[in-house]
Amino acid sequence: MAERLPPLNALRAFEAAGRHLSFASAAQELRVTQGAVAQHVRGMEARLGLRLFERHARGLRLTEDGRRYHDQIARAFRLMESATRDLRPSGRSVTISVTPSFASKWLIPNMPDFTAHHPGIDLRVLATEALSQFRADGVDIAVRYGVPKAVAALETRTLFAGEAIAVCAPDLSGEGLDGRALLHHSLDMWPEFLETVMGQARPEHLPGPRFSQITLAIEAAMAGQGVALASRFLVARDMRLGRLVQAVPGMLDTAQKYVALCPREDLADPARRTVFDWLCAAAERESRDVT
Repeated sequence: MAERLPPLNALRAFEAAGRHLSFASAAQELRVTQGAVAQHVRGMEARLGLRLFERHARGLRLTEDGRRYHDQIARAFRLMESATRDLRPSGRSVTISVTPSFASKWLIPNMPDFTAHHPGIDLRVLATEALSQFRADGVDIAVRYGVPKAVAALETRTLFAGEAIAVCAPDLSGEGLDGRALLHHSLDMWPEFLETVMGQARPEHLPGPRFSQITLAIEAAMAGQGVALASRFLVARDMRLGRLVQAVPGMLDTAQKYVALCPREDLADPARRTVFDWLCAAAERESRDVT
């Protein structure tokens, strides 16, 4: 049978290239070179004696033979994934890729609610700033911060708007920003906040401590080290607990949003659908509470 089938790596390259209609995107997902993907596909075409793709300047298009073959190969990979998933002791685990700040400030505090309502599903949290690939990294659902884009193969839901407020420790409240250290993080929102919300000229450079993650800037603000900018929902819990207060009135409304993403075909799996729907419902409740 092995002699009658193309190599598994070639089939994986063909399936990914057919899904993305791009050798480059397939290579990024599989973590190989674009040339390796193209070579795998050419080898398959030579082996099968037919063309699977039409090459164009703007990308790839499956031939009629290629489309029929891809539908069946993609179905076979999904079947293998499902069979492998069913072999696991729990059979119902879902991996969520999120940023560290989203994980520590929102997802982890809300996980007891999920576990109480869905004890049969194990959540696995992958906290990373790097972009994750669903297939290559074993990720089921991703939450990322950015401008939402419509992608045909992905279900995309906005969880939280990019509404940033300035926060500080309670003993620093009432004194505004004058004389207070501005705490910076990777999103660098202070220049826009000062210009849009405070009505000041956009500064070319702002002094103050700089942190690689939003969470670290929030922790520094709670420790009384200055004023941090963060999305309202990320600091809502700390504000309810009295650990933070809003330093100055006003809010920066950006085009950036926290978005949940999942391959549409994967939402046919009940566990993934349950987690995805829970994320959306919990975010909606949180948004109402902080409004």
